[in-house]
Amino acid sequence: MDLDGFRAVRTVPAGRDPTGVAASPVRQEVYVVNTGSGSVSVLNVESLAVEATIPVGRSPFSMELSPDGRTGYVANAGSGNVSIVDFETRRVVRTIAAGRGPGEARIAPDGSLLAVSNRDDGTVSLMDLGQMIKVADVPVGREPGPMAILPDSSQLFVANAGSENISAVDLRAAKLITHLAAGRTPADVALKPDGGELFVPNFDSDSVTVINTYADEVALHLMAGSKPGRAIVDASGTFLYVSNFGSNTVSAVRIADRRVVASIAVGTSPDAMSLTPDGRYLLVLNTLSNDMAVVDTSVHSLVTLVPVGISPRDVAVKVFQDAGE
Repeated sequence: MDLDGFRAVRTVPAGRDPTGVAASPVRQEVYVVNTGSGSVSVLNVESLAVEATIPVGRSPFSMELSPDGRTGYVANAGSGNVSIVDFETRRVVRTIAAGRGPGEARIAPDGSLLAVSNRDDGTVSLMDLGQMIKVADVPVGREPGPMAILPDSSQLFVANAGSENISAVDLRAAKLITHLAAGRTPADVALKPDGGELFVPNFDSDSVTVINTYADEVALHLMAGSKPGRAIVDASGTFLYVSNFGSNTVSAVRIADRRVVASIAVGTSPDAMSLTPDGRYLLVLNTLSNDMAVVDTSVHSLVTLVPVGISPRDVAVKVFQDAGE
């Protein structure tokens, strides 16, 4: 997808049932997680060709990239483990056991720890990245999924879709702090850049729960559109964007006064979102209309809809680097 002209450039075959995508911060590469074929495809963004396919575990769903772009951590839901991929050698260098049904992995900002949410046994696995070993399985709520870690790497928050709450975990002590009440089916988490507030869209409550992370308490619940599923906060911490799967809109919420300043009509059943690095555009994938909405964040209005493939699931923005960088 060319964001200068807002047009699809090419459709590149990957593995079966691609579900996750991540852009390298240092290489001209994008990585695609293929759930159906148990692999990660390495896509060269200059040639727009798949250069390598790396086998991982069974039913991988997502991947977390290290800040230096050298390593990928792939959560394999079907095999209950995490594949550690070295993208310099393009091979799996270690496999670490997690819990049952791991779906998401997150690296602590200080780089010391990897957290993995295990949907099928209600735990979060904590892995020491220095020793490359699992150090704890922390019980949380039912069906844990998306996670956020505070900037100082002290705490983790995980959305539990099955128990309608958010678990706060002390990462240094590797133990549960508390459960915070959310709405029905909390589906995502979005953290302010300063770490002070966490926003949780509740898919079956048409609401967003706002959590004060320093006090570990619920501040309030905001109304959203129908079936809010994803959330993202801009780099300045000024606006929260929520994709409303059921009402085909994105809510733009001004965080300072908790006011919905715009309800932007996009395509059918919007889901995954990403902001361009300059924050000028919000990119929204519409899973049933098979297109991507481009929203101008300065005026909160739709710029265009770009046709993509069937049932788009994830989006990442790759910034091209000059040869001298």
